[in-house]
Amino acid sequence: MSVAFLFPGQGAQYAGMLHDIKNKWGLTTTFEEASEALNQDVLSLDSSEKLKYNKNVQICLFIAGVATARSFKNKGYSPDVVGGHSIGAFGAAVISEVLSFKEALFLVGKRGELMGNAYPDGYGMGVVMGLREHQLLSIVHEISTDAAPVYVANLNAPDQITLSGTLKAIEEVLEKASKKGARKTKMLHVTVPSHCPLMEGVSSELRKIITEVKGKDPIVPFIGNCKARKLWKAADVKEDLAASVALPVRWHDATEVMYEMGTRLYIEMAPGRVLTDLTAKSFPEARAISAAESTMKSVLILMEKEKM
Repeated sequence: MSVAFLFPGQGAQYAGMLHDIKNKWGLTTTFEEASEALNQDVLSLDSSEKLKYNKNVQICLFIAGVATARSFKNKGYSPDVVGGHSIGAFGAAVISEVLSFKEALFLVGKRGELMGNAYPDGYGMGVVMGLREHQLLSIVHEISTDAAPVYVANLNAPDQITLSGTLKAIEEVLEKASKKGARKTKMLHVTVPSHCPLMEGVSSELRKIITEVKGKDPIVPFIGNCKARKLWKAADVKEDLAASVALPVRWHDATEVMYEMGTRLYIEMAPGRVLTDLTAKSFPEARAISAAESTMKSVLILMEKEKM
């Protein structure tokens, strides 16, 4: 194993992202396929106004990740392992051929719709850098209430952890975390409380829908979000996709599994670079790059070196 394709989650989006990707990589097929499946021009979904809606954000991130990965595969370069952060896992499922592009696009749309409808306002996510999980859990347990819940969500790095819940409670936790020595705290550009018990209803609904999709066993190892383990069966990948909506993403553990498998080149698909930064810090002996901030030629050269 040597090359991993990483697919970013929410927070990586920005207005015009699909246009930038299409112009940079000269891609057309994936955008045409998505437009036909959705019966609308997908390039109309990445405006500032449209990206206010959770469903559009998830669809755009999914299309961006798959389009980027396909551009490398079209040049003859495939990954040895794949993983995606939250919504990014659906892109990873397509590139590992567990789901077809059309199947995954449908599921992504339903996921975004269900999540957006469950908590239309007053909820979101934040991030704390510089505290360990047990330190943050202590603060969360002190502040969280039934009326204004907040939870520790994604474990992106040993000292970079996200929060999920009501905006009021998240802000209180961020303030206290700063006083307790956190290096940095901030609210995230996410409008729903992902990866916490508040999403259990959405997870159940998504599981019912995804069960109807047959799927295929992955052609390359797929690293799951929930338990950060290598998944070899379609049923296990589908369960991970459904369950992770309401469970923390164990991202650091997932990239560590990749490293232990021999991965030394991590390539983050467009439009993100957060996963690149996390990986570079955690595994200094490996190489991590953002496709969005690199040229096709430079990425292909690095992949060619790893394949030698």
